[in-house]
Amino acid sequence: MSGKTILVWFRNDLRIHDNEILLEAVRRAEQIVPVYCFDPRYFELSRYGTKKTGELRAKFLLESVNGLRESLKQLGGELIVKVGRPEDILPEICSQYEVAEVYHHREVASFETDISAIVEEALWKKQINLKHFIGHTLYHKEDLPFPIKNIPNDFAAFRKKTERDSVVKPCFDTPGFIRIPENMETGDLPSFSDLNLDEELLHESEQGFIGGEQEGLQRLNKFLFTEEPKVKGSRNAMSTSRLSPWLSLGCLSSREVYWAVKKHKSRQPVNDTASKLIIELQWRDFFRFMLKKHGSSILDDKETGRDLSESELKNFEKWRDGKTGTILVDACMKELVSSGYLNDKVKQYVSSFLVKELGVFWKAGAAFFEEVAIDYSPASDWGNWAYIIDSEIMSINRPLTIKSDEIAEDFGVKRWFSELTSQN
Repeated sequence: MSGKTILVWFRNDLRIHDNEILLEAVRRAEQIVPVYCFDPRYFELSRYGTKKTGELRAKFLLESVNGLRESLKQLGGELIVKVGRPEDILPEICSQYEVAEVYHHREVASFETDISAIVEEALWKKQINLKHFIGHTLYHKEDLPFPIKNIPNDFAAFRKKTERDSVVKPCFDTPGFIRIPENMETGDLPSFSDLNLDEELLHESEQGFIGGEQEGLQRLNKFLFTEEPKVKGSRNAMSTSRLSPWLSLGCLSSREVYWAVKKHKSRQPVNDTASKLIIELQWRDFFRFMLKKHGSSILDDKETGRDLSESELKNFEKWRDGKTGTILVDACMKELVSSGYLNDKVKQYVSSFLVKELGVFWKAGAAFFEEVAIDYSPASDWGNWAYIIDSEIMSINRPLTIKSDEIAEDFGVKRWFSELTSQN
């Protein structure tokens, strides 16, 4: 350990368990400065009139940041929370606390990586290094049996080879104690108005999900050791577990879920839903590595910047508001707006309807999911859209067979479906 200070820049890794940047900083520095920035660029409007982060997503994010703060407090630490662009905020904090180096987890989507590059440039002007770590996947890229550029574009081939030739490493230890600068100025969580959002809109929502590391760990434990035996026939384990919101913000790590599943299987080897959950984690890895390999070209997008036509806009608004006249689609959309959550199978159903039945440019649907879906993740969402629009780059080999009765029985969709059916 040296006498230096390291700043830990949290983004989509809002946890203290299995967090390499936190553990490495604690090992290498005398004290650390944990920071989270609410970047206003994530709260702007898209060209389709949607918010990059809507009220439900913001609520889950605020709870998750607060959960990280509480976890850090348990170790003797704290969290600096700021509203503003990190390229402005982080250099100031570095000067204030004489920070020698900044640690963060590398992202893959262009919006996030562009921000990292801007931050890196701003820090370099102060001769401070931004050190990149890789911590969002089940398999570390260095442990893959192929370089990123040679990863198979077919999921089946990717899965077969990684299962045969790769290993999932154990989780990183959780630090036992964190030392922060004396009298560190931490700041309060922003209000909804600080983020240009309307808290009153939450009163119309169900708010069934609570963000944060402890909530995610409790959900994982409940699913594996209480609920899983009851749902072993489920065809989509991630959908049944409903863990994706916590995975997307890094309140849960993929490896934590993987090793919990392995522990569960040793006790109940007959049940297979937990095994399917591992496959869903591999899908998350595959989409992330595909985005790293191909960038946005995984969608073969020839119309990157176009607006919607007048007819498309009308159809998009009907879809968004759950007023298409197709009861099952409308029930799904009302559930999404109400709770912030739809499982992947249901998302694929409404996405396919938007593109193939209503003829609406897919990016409008993607923008709406980004606003309202609390489990929004660029790689997974773009991977699913590539699946819908038949990307020629990725071979998904996952037949889009959607049965209306399965969709109608899905959690909250069932309630909306019954209500809309009775109205007609």
